[in-house]
Amino acid sequence: MTTETVITNPRETATSVLYASGVWKAYRRGWWPRRRTFPVLKGSDLTMFPGEIVGLVGENGSGKSTLMKVLVGDLAADAGTVERTESFGYCPQVPVLYERLTCDEHLDLFGVAYGLEAGELDSARTSAYEELDFARFANTRVEELSGGTRSKLNLALAMLHNPRLLCLDEPYAGFDWDTYQRFWELTARRRETGSSLLIISHFIADEDRFDRIYDLVDGRTVLR
Repeated sequence: MTTETVITNPRETATSVLYASGVWKAYRRGWWPRRRTFPVLKGSDLTMFPGEIVGLVGENGSGKSTLMKVLVGDLAADAGTVERTESFGYCPQVPVLYERLTCDEHLDLFGVAYGLEAGELDSARTSAYEELDFARFANTRVEELSGGTRSKLNLALAMLHNPRLLCLDEPYAGFDWDTYQRFWELTARRRETGSSLLIISHFIADEDRFDRIYDLVDGRTVLR
C-alpha cells in the first residue's frame, strides 16, 4: 500500500520539502501463464530540505526515472511513503511538448495552468528566456527547434512558477557548454532563495555543486 501526502507546510514535517521512504515498484509484463514481475525499486529512500541541490545517480535502466515519476506523483508505487511540498516543478527526461505550438504559446499555456497573473507570467517568461538564452526562438514552433532548444523550453516550463522544489530528470542532456554553465548559474540563484533541486543523471561530473548525492543500486538509494 502506498501513502502519498502533499506537504502544505514543509516545516510541519521536519522542514523537508520531499520525503520518500521504502518505495517499491515492479513492472509486470507478458500474459498468463508467462506473466513475469520485474522489480525495479526495492525500498528506496530520499529526503530533501529547503535550499538543497541533491543528485540521484544510476546506470541506464537502474530505475532513476521510475523513482522520479513516483516522487512527483506521475506513477504509483507498489509500497512506501512519499511526502512533498505542493509547490514543485517536474522536468521529464523526454520533453513533453506540442509540436505546432511556439515557445511563447507553451509558456502562455503553462502560465494559465499554474494560475499565474499576467504580470507574473511576463516576468517569469523574461527570466526564463534570459537565463537559458533562447528568446530568439519565442515565436518558433517546437517542430522547428533543435534538441537542445527543446530541452531549454522543457526546463523553462518546469521552473516557470518558481516552485519550492524542482525535480529534473537529465535536465542538461543536449546542452552545449555555454548552456550547461547557465544551468548551474540559475540553479545556484534558486538555491540562494531557498528553492531545492533534485537532479537525476547517469553520471555527475561536478560533485562539489551538490549538497548530497544518492546512488541507485539494485533498486535502493545509497548515500554517497
